[in-house]
Amino acid sequence: MAILVVGSLAYDTVETPRERRERQLGGSASFFAVAARGRHPVRCVGVVGEDFRAEDLALLQEHGADTSGVVREAGPSFHWSGRYHADMIERDTLATELGVFADFQPEIPAAWRDSEYLFLANIHPDLQLHVLEQMTGPRLIALDTMNLWIEKTPESLRRVLAKVDVLLVNDGEARMLTGCGSLAHAAREIAAMGPRRVVIKKGEHGALLFGADSVLGVPALILDDVVDPTGAGDSFAGGFMAELAEAGASRGDGDAVFRRAMLSGTVTASFCPEGFSVEGLLAADSEAYERRMAALRAMMVP
Repeated sequence: MAILVVGSLAYDTVETPRERRERQLGGSASFFAVAARGRHPVRCVGVVGEDFRAEDLALLQEHGADTSGVVREAGPSFHWSGRYHADMIERDTLATELGVFADFQPEIPAAWRDSEYLFLANIHPDLQLHVLEQMTGPRLIALDTMNLWIEKTPESLRRVLAKVDVLLVNDGEARMLTGCGSLAHAAREIAAMGPRRVVIKKGEHGALLFGADSVLGVPALILDDVVDPTGAGDSFAGGFMAELAEAGASRGDGDAVFRRAMLSGTVTASFCPEGFSVEGLLAADSEAYERRMAALRAMMVP
């Protein structure tokens, strides 16, 4: 069962307290596709500029992503630049250059419109709605958003939320979206907007699933070294959706499969900060994944 992801393919310039990397592969669709690699086919829809390296598209293809839905336009690719603080949690955005992404109008190839699983990465809510209008009834739709859309386009965001099954946001975004201080209250308010399940990411403190009939808190794995946290949230989404697709999950299922997907997303995301760009994800093999899954379960159940 194929997973369709619609999002950004970009270049990131990342500065940490010990190293700076210029124009490394980034973007929500890139991290998502590499994180889900090897478990289910991932179909990528996005836009890149004339400067986007052929070897970066080839890397995604090598690891199971179909990039035939990625179009190349005249102009520069989306480029983000940021500097991490000493704690490797807080960061400052130094530049956001949208390039060709500013005029992105996602068009889903006709052969992909029946994709069973759809992940709408962080793009304008009107574009997310435009994608949904092209689809022919996916089994499950998950969506990511950000504070910009919550603040600037609340009506568009609410329209798209009414049509999705799972919302992934961080704790600050959940509070901003609902005006609720309590995350439990915020999750109930979001569910009333449409998504039957809400995943609230808490960074170094793990993630919460507010399901249809249960709540699950999953701790973050403790890492010996954090190199570059960029893309960890999209990597979580890739692992989360890959588990759901592997199980053949649908929106009407009970929470059990979504609880397993929370573990998969957490384990997958743990590899991302251990290298720059997608290096940490690529270095992980199935044995490393199983070791971390066992470690995560041990943290949760004595």
